[in-house]
Parts: sequence; C-alpha cells; structure tokens
Amino acid sequence: MLSQVEPVYIDWNNSLEILNKAYDAGIFVLIIGAKGTGKTTLVRKFAHMRNKELYTINFSLRTRESHLIGMQTIHNGNVEFVEGLLIKSMKNGSILYLDELNAAEADVLLRLDEALDDRRQIVLKEAGGQIIKARDDWFVIATINPLSHMGTKELPPQLLSRFPVRIRMEYPPAETEMKIIGAHVQLSSKDEEIVRRAVKLANTLREAASVEELYYSPSIRESIAFAKLIKQGVAPKLAAEAVFANVYEQWGETEYRKVMDLITSLFS
Repeated sequence: MLSQVEPVYIDWNNSLEILNKAYDAGIFVLIIGAKGTGKTTLVRKFAHMRNKELYTINFSLRTRESHLIGMQTIHNGNVEFVEGLLIKSMKNGSILYLDELNAAEADVLLRLDEALDDRRQIVLKEAGGQIIKARDDWFVIATINPLSHMGTKELPPQLLSRFPVRIRMEYPPAETEMKIIGAHVQLSSKDEEIVRRAVKLANTLREAASVEELYYSPSIRESIAFAKLIKQGVAPKLAAEAVFANVYEQWGETEYRKVMDLITSLFS
C-alpha cells in the first residue's frame, strides 16, 4: 500500500532515473542483486516518489496461484471471489512488486506470465472466465537473487523477456555506505571512525563470500546495526562480534574464527 513515510535511499548508481524512465515508457523492470543491497528500499522509494500504491508479493516455495489470483470463499452463506494481489494491482493501476521472483514454483510463474505479456490481461478461470485487463498505469517491478542463493532457480527465458529493463544492484562503495549509515544513525566523529572500520570489515567479508572463502555476505543492514550498537555505547569489538561474527557459527568453528581474527585485527 501507499507508504506515508519516505524511505531513506541514496541513489548512487542512477537506479531511480532508470525506474522513472521505464515507468514513463510502460516497460517492466527486473532488479538483480544479492540480499541487503537495497533492492526493496529502492522499490519503496520509487513508489513513494510516484505517489503510487505498492502491492508486494514475497515469493517462496509456499507461494501459490491463489496468492496472486485469489480464491472462492463462502461469506454469509454466499460464494464470493476474493481477489489476490496481482488482480488488485491490475485493476487499481498500482505498482506490483514481485520480490525474489526466482524462488517461485513453475506453475505460479506460468500463471503470472499470462498477465505480463503485451496484452496485460488475465482470464480468471476461478471466477467464471472473467477477463481482467490492467489499467494503463499498471507497473511491475521484480527482484531476483543470484542463483548462488538457496532456493533460487533460473527464470524461464519467456518470463525474463517480460522485463526488458534490468538493473544490477551491488554493494555500494565504502563512502556511499557511510552516507547510508549516516542517514539512519547520527554519529560523532569518533564513532564515525569506528564505523568506517566496520564497513571495511563488511567489504572484506563480502569479497571472501564472493569467491566462496566464506559462506555468508553481510548486508548494509548489518553495517547499520553495528552503528546503532556503537551509538548505544557497546564496545566496538563486542558489537562486531555480535553483528558480523556470530552468524558464522552455523557453519562451524573454523568459519567463526576466521571472522573473529579479522575483527581482532581491526578492533583490538
């Protein structure tokens, strides 16, 4: 739905400009990037800028056609059709956000593809064959994670072609990440120096994960969480252990120790 609070987003790679131009041209957009690179924040910021309602479908193996289309229900003894988010967004001319689209099952993607072709319409076999045609201002943005992420799979080429504009999201440069953190946490000059070391740590861990030396890549959320703990007076090494190191315990002591050695070198 329409957000009343403007999301904090620093557009360091001109993604908002691409989204705006694609919207004006009526071209659907696919955003590709690892978790925590700001994909969802970008979409929320764009919807707020355009003053548009935002309907979000978070895809997983449990997502069914009924979540998109709707279903027949009994209300006060009468059979009624309750519309899903896909149908609502088409009828309202809203922005439809398909989050982690490449985690959806094949039958769900097939039904979605029907609505995304050039006709922008769908036949409701669940409601007597009624045809729903999208308003002209209906807009769809999808995000996908790299195939290295658990639960993801390749999207069919036909579905990929429904999103001719593709935005690649990466972790921002260190200075931009500091600006993002600064938008969430007001830091003193002393705290800022400590947070810079945490950003350096986060980027080191991301690089290690990209070449499969480590299993996990910390997101910008974690850098912000670290800054918030520092703001609350938590010691830097303890904050870094809580935010960056402890998660690696699930892959064993060796992974955890690798990260703790880095933390010790930066915050001893």
